Amino acid sequence: MTTKPWPTDKIVRRTAGGVLADRYFYFSMSVLIAVVVVYGFSHTVGKKLIYAVPDRPFLLYLHAGVFSGWVAFFIFQAALVRTRNVRLHRIIGWFGVALGVAIPIMGVTTAITMARFKMTYLHATETASGLGLVVSFFDMIAFAVPFALAIYWRNKPEFHRRLILIATCALTSAAFARFPKYLVPPGLFYLGVDLLILLGVIRDLIADRRIHRIYLWALPLLLMGQVFALYTVIKDLPYWVRISHAILG
Repeated sequence: MTTKPWPTDKIVRRTAGGVLADRYFYFSMSVLIAVVVVYGFSHTVGKKLIYAVPDRPFLLYLHAGVFSGWVAFFIFQAALVRTRNVRLHRIIGWFGVALGVAIPIMGVTTAITMARFKMTYLHATETASGLGLVVSFFDMIAFAVPFALAIYWRNKPEFHRRLILIATCALTSAAFARFPKYLVPPGLFYLGVDLLILLGVIRDLIADRRIHRIYLWALPLLLMGQVFALYTVIKDLPYWVRISHAILG
């Protein structure tokens, strides 16, 4: 049984700009994401990690290593594809599967641990600490779902690379939240994530002259989730207060 290809799967004639966008986009995005992460966390890593008082839980340092490792892995894999080392890209990709599985587990565990740490050592209220969990939990979902789909569709490059990009962009919310307020006002850090993904949409319009269906599905769902998470925090919704209290004990 054969299926009719979707319009986004058709081969199109590319302009010079389209060829450049196709060749260099994903590697350029991997470097841009690294710059965002380094710049964002450079504002807090000294005070809250390296020279933190009181000392942070060891899990936080492990969390930083795993998430930094993913960004480095993303750059390396994009470079392999750019240099046409696809076979090595696929072999090393299984390491990325293990690393990607660890990220949501590490993210959720660290979020809970740090919420309890803030309550115990920084005198934060249980409600305030718990409300921060909803954003952390959503970010892990926003990573895990496209990551899992990217693995499922690993033999469909046009699906796989867009899903991996979306998953990696989702991890940058914490970095954008640490940007100076004049660059990213409080509460608007998700705009940075969405702008990164929109660059993928622009790339499609330039290179393929149409938007791939992955973006057509992923972006609306992501936006709804972001609004829901932020609304929960802003309004102190009772359902999440009860859930977070149960989680934090």
